[in-house]
Amino acid sequence: MAKSKDKEPGMHCSFCGKSQFDVIKLIAGPDVYICDQCIALCGDIIKEELQEGAAPADTGVKLRAPKEIRAILDEYVIGQDFAKKSLAVAVYNHYKRLQYSEKDKKNEIELRKSNILIIGPTGSGKTLLAETLARILDVPFAIADATTLTEAGYVGEDVENVIQKLLQKAEFDVEKAQKGIIYIDEIDKISRRSDSPSLTRDVSGEGVQQALLKLIEGTQAAVPPQGGRKHPQQEYIHVDTSNILFICGGAFDGLDRIIRERSEKAGMGFSAEVRDKNDTRTSSKLIQDARPDDLIKFGLIPEFVGRLPVMATLEELDEEALVKILTEPKNALVKQYAKLFEMDNVELEITDDALRAIAKRALQRKTGARGLRSILEGILLDLMYEIPSLIGVQKVVINADAIEHGAKPILLFHNEQSIEDATAIAS
Repeated sequence: MAKSKDKEPGMHCSFCGKSQFDVIKLIAGPDVYICDQCIALCGDIIKEELQEGAAPADTGVKLRAPKEIRAILDEYVIGQDFAKKSLAVAVYNHYKRLQYSEKDKKNEIELRKSNILIIGPTGSGKTLLAETLARILDVPFAIADATTLTEAGYVGEDVENVIQKLLQKAEFDVEKAQKGIIYIDEIDKISRRSDSPSLTRDVSGEGVQQALLKLIEGTQAAVPPQGGRKHPQQEYIHVDTSNILFICGGAFDGLDRIIRERSEKAGMGFSAEVRDKNDTRTSSKLIQDARPDDLIKFGLIPEFVGRLPVMATLEELDEEALVKILTEPKNALVKQYAKLFEMDNVELEITDDALRAIAKRALQRKTGARGLRSILEGILLDLMYEIPSLIGVQKVVINADAIEHGAKPILLFHNEQSIEDATAIAS
């Protein structure tokens, strides 16, 4: 084994030729010497070669190609083709960046995080898209409501509590949480009251945007393990948010008017593009043309908009889309209720005209797909209450009359007797 020897006249490094008086340490071996500088250089060369041959770091995330992510989203979310494509690419790039971050440390190119903003009407599938993405990638997922957040020192939740929810989903595994996804809903509700800088405190609007800036971009967040307000006696959990993917969603009511106003102004002047003032495009079609400056005019501060470079817009759901949502996805409501009835050995049939009647009622309520469950629950409540106690029921048929006029469902018994008024359920 090599050992250090006392410095003697005439001793030089066998590699670089430097004298023992020109280096800090000279290590002697059998008829050979090496200085501390050459040792350090050899260490760097070996480290670099090992890194070049190393496989990409295992992030523990099931990274899938954008087309594969899109295909799985199609199984759960109807329509919204542009949004699904945008989200698939953004999520793939985000986790690809994590997977290769260790290998690329020696390069000068810095890959920045691309957080996502989803804009769409109520019940169009914003939360479902975010939840499905987290399920596909098998990463911790947490939902926060922006309306409950306030600046530190005011009544409400600190923004760090958003990270605390993610930690809980990751069972307080910090490393796992740092690769998770956070969905912040109702982000449009924290817009400031005008597009001019606020001169007074706006603790649930501009103030929250300011507080979220560093969190979304990437910082070391001190998180109270039990949630709630911070106080000096607490021991904090420190979480690096640099690799957490933030998805913000909101309906942004009124954004269409800002876009329409901008479009009309763009049509002024001799060389400008002429636009029809009687533009009949719907709100959801207008929102697809949203730009960062429209969001700033709406009330988001420029720095906050800059932290959300990927924008995905969702279309308002029409009757056809709502009918498909009821029947086609893996988690379709009709499939879920049919399974519940099947557990009682009863077949549930909802006719096509009944499905359309349900979709029309949801459109009237202006709640999108969110209203479908409450409508179905109200129709099936008495059935689900009575059928476990009824003997011989083989099939239940729900037609349009049951939806539109409150008629009783049709019950078919094993003895082929049909009871259309379902008096047993009414009692």
